[in-house]
Amino acid sequence: MDVESIAVSRIAAAIGEPARARMLFSLVDGHARTSTELAIVAGVTPSTASVHLNRLKTERLVKVLIQGKHRYYSLEGPNVARALEGLSVLAGRSCAKFAPNTPSRLRSARTCYDHMAGTLAVSLHDRLRALGWLLIGPKTDAYELTPAGAAGCGALDIDLAETRALRRRFAYACLDWSERRPHIGGALGAALLTTALRRKWVSQDLDSRALGVTSRGRREMAARFGLPVSDVRIES
Repeated sequence: MDVESIAVSRIAAAIGEPARARMLFSLVDGHARTSTELAIVAGVTPSTASVHLNRLKTERLVKVLIQGKHRYYSLEGPNVARALEGLSVLAGRSCAKFAPNTPSRLRSARTCYDHMAGTLAVSLHDRLRALGWLLIGPKTDAYELTPAGAAGCGALDIDLAETRALRRRFAYACLDWSERRPHIGGALGAALLTTALRRKWVSQDLDSRALGVTSRGRREMAARFGLPVSDVRIES
């Protein structure tokens, strides 16, 4: 067996244990959690959680930040979040017609690691494609900005030079696990979420991945992108 196959099998085995899988999926929202919190999520004792977390850390699926007496765990990076989203799609795959069972508040708008997901994000992805902002790059799931897209990002005060300089993929089609269609991932996706939060187009729940669209966001996204958001949760 070659080295790559061995590495893939080790990672698959690490994710495949149910308690570890629950820990990983609880971290997809991008928030760090303590081992005690993750033990509760996984339904195991703190000592067992510690063993599981060491395994995940060894396989570079999670990282740990030590702050005082506390150790905070988070996903190693967006590639791990993307892999977990993909596994969610595979786990829910069926020959029957797709009918999402995601809670409505999460299905309408939520975070996927550091970018937007859900109905809102999928609709935004489709509108930006229709407006000619995005061009499929050399890789079939990678995107590049057209001149119109670059101008549009400039109007949103997104620093493209800074965004491109980040050590990560610039933009790609990230398959949404509730909609089974792509939203925008990568550095550009993160920049769009940061912009939406800064401009108060969306608000983020303190205790979940859910996002709510504000009245201002509803007006702005309709005016700028022709994006109707009547089917997502509206905040006052």
